[in-house]
Amino acid sequence: MIYDTAIIGSGPAGLSAAINLKLHNKEFIWFGGKNFSTKVEKSEKIANYPGLGMIAGKDLIAKFEAHREEMGIEITDQMVTAIMPGDEYYMLSAGQDVYMAKTLLLATGVAAGKGFGGEEEFLGRGISYCATCDGFLYKGKTIAVFCGDARFEHEVDYLAELADKVYLATSYKDVKLDKPNIEMLPKPIRKVSGAMKVNQIELTDGTQIDVDGVFCLRNSIAPTTLLSDLELDGVHIVVGRDMATNMPGCFAAGDCTGRPYQIAKSVGEGNIAAHSIIEYLAENK
Repeated sequence: MIYDTAIIGSGPAGLSAAINLKLHNKEFIWFGGKNFSTKVEKSEKIANYPGLGMIAGKDLIAKFEAHREEMGIEITDQMVTAIMPGDEYYMLSAGQDVYMAKTLLLATGVAAGKGFGGEEEFLGRGISYCATCDGFLYKGKTIAVFCGDARFEHEVDYLAELADKVYLATSYKDVKLDKPNIEMLPKPIRKVSGAMKVNQIELTDGTQIDVDGVFCLRNSIAPTTLLSDLELDGVHIVVGRDMATNMPGCFAAGDCTGRPYQIAKSVGEGNIAAHSIIEYLAENK
């Protein structure tokens, strides 16, 4: 089927948009982690969300989840790794599946850290964002994996079943992976290098390790990696007051559009984006 909208990102902006699109009976698919926002969840106290007083992040997440369940809205826990614009709709690749939508809402947040040196250069030439898509290419080989969230550990486990050796770097503690062919890297990955394809990673202490490929498993992918023609101002997506980007039918909301990085701001932008999407769909039947 062709959805009216695809929402990418399950933080406050994505939730706000999903609620409003549901209320207007739009057919949409919502991609993101089912725990909503790690950043919100880890907030000790939130004081500026109207009507809720002083509230802990985990309690606000519980309210988000209750609202989602009440509305009967589902989250598709898949990472969108590529978007292909078309004349009438966008095609989105997530895992081994392809989805189609008339409009897009990017609510991806701002990546907590920068990518590796050489990452964009070697995308598709040894750099992959999808374990299930490309893992089979590295059966019996040596790979490096950056895992940015524990929710991707099952993908690392899958890669370890295929590869002969996995060098693993994470941005969190308490890693629960224990396969004998997984080796934790002592330092973060600084850059990747190679000729026609990736053949080496370099750690921040200068250590160099030969690999056949690198998998980057993150909660979000740089917007221009998904849509190369998207207009940015620094790391932020450029939008108008209607949250429209420079690409037809593509909107953005939340931290990815710029400061202030506030929950109330994200919720408001998600609301505006949803109504702009509704208007766009009405005008482009």
